[in-house]
Parts: sequence; structure tokens; C-alpha cells
Amino acid sequence: MPSANQALPSGQRMPEHVATQLERLVLDGVFRPGQLLPSERQLCSRLGVSRASLREGLRILRSKGIIETRQGHGSTVAKLLPVSDQSPLMHLFKDHPRTLFDLLEVRALLEGESARLAASRGTSVDRVLITRRYREMADYAEKEQSIDVERLARLDHAFHLAISQASHNPVLVHTLQSLTDLLLSSVFASVKHLYHLPGPREMINRQHARLHAAVVEGKPEQAQRVALEHLSSISELLRELEIEHERLERSSMRLEEW
Repeated sequence: MPSANQALPSGQRMPEHVATQLERLVLDGVFRPGQLLPSERQLCSRLGVSRASLREGLRILRSKGIIETRQGHGSTVAKLLPVSDQSPLMHLFKDHPRTLFDLLEVRALLEGESARLAASRGTSVDRVLITRRYREMADYAEKEQSIDVERLARLDHAFHLAISQASHNPVLVHTLQSLTDLLLSSVFASVKHLYHLPGPREMINRQHARLHAAVVEGKPEQAQRVALEHLSSISELLRELEIEHERLERSSMRLEEW
């Protein structure tokens, strides 16, 4: 961040530059929706600007609806995307199981690329965060007592989200975050229907371990390949279960005819 004595981008005043830098931090996921921004003193020190320039920069962000300020509570990053439950399209997606496989296809497209970019662009801090999310998920999955499906699904989703954030592609990250409810529904479905089966459970755990290793070891092509294999195999297993369910229904109907 340029100090007051350094040249600014052409035609840009210091407050505008402050606003631009803060916007970049929001885009990059450093400051996330709902998060309380650091104090003015911390921001001034971090950005190397005066308090007057910072306050004017924050005013610019408030006018754009990027941050919200409450007297005595500081400033928080606003919700940048509409709440998905308010969208009729999201209701249709969530209420019709047939869209699960469409969603898995979309996840393969987005998360495969996320894994590749994370492996090639991820920083040491990103790798620490990814490993932390992986360990939280893996440690919970290894518990002997019965697993809470919703909790494991959220830990699973958090692991994949940490990988996407390490892609350092703000559009990709915010696209995935805008689909949070739908993505969680697909993860929930895979955990609910597959995790109680020893074979699929071992496969999922093994694929997560391989994905984690490929990303933190900086192997882009391998990370993408494992991510695609992971989602493809989940889709195939769920389709097999669906077909088996349909067979059982037909058998039951024939039995009732007798």
C-alpha cells in the first residue's frame, strides 16, 4: 500500500486507493461476509495510511454497500450475495432430487479447477488452513461412535471450500460460496447414503487424503485428477443406490400383486 509520499495510480486519490485495497481483500476472501473488520488503528498500520484517509475509504465502501457500520460496534463486511433460500430457482433445485447429479457435475467442473489452482497457487498459509480443515474432517470421521451426518457434511464442505479459497481466484471462490446451500445438500446426500457402507466410506476417506496430499504438495494435475475422480465415483455410487432402490420398489409392487 503506498504511503502518503508514494505515487498513486493515475487519477486516484488516497481514500479511493484505500477503498480499492480493502475491496481487494474482500475479493480475496481475507475479509469475509459478516466478518468484523480490524480496528481503525490496525487497518491504518496494515495499509500504511492516515486515519482520515482510512475513514474516507470506509465511507466509499459503505456507499457501495460492501461494508456496514454500526455505532459502537465497528464495520463488518456486508452479505455480498442474496440469501439463496429467497430464490425460487434454489427452491426448485433443493426440492427435486434429480438435480443432485447435475450439481455433482457442476461441482466436478468448479472443484476440479479449484484443486488444480490451489496446488499451483496456494501459499504456505493456505496449506496450513487446508490441512487444518482436512484434519478436523478426518479426525471426526475416524471416531468410533455414531457420526452426526450434518456435522460431517459441514466439515467435508469446509475442507473443499478451503481448497477453493487457495485458488486465489475471487470469482471462483464467490461462485462456490453463492452455492453453499446446494453444495451442502450434495455433500449431505453423499455422507447420508454412502458413509454407513464400509467400502464407500473407505473410498471417500482415501480420496480425501489423496486430494489433501496433492494440493499441499503442489501437484496441480494430480490434484485435479483426484478431485474429479472423487466426485465421479460418488455420483456413480449414488446412481447405483438409486437403481437398486428402483429395483426394490418394482419387486415390492410385484409382491403386492400376489
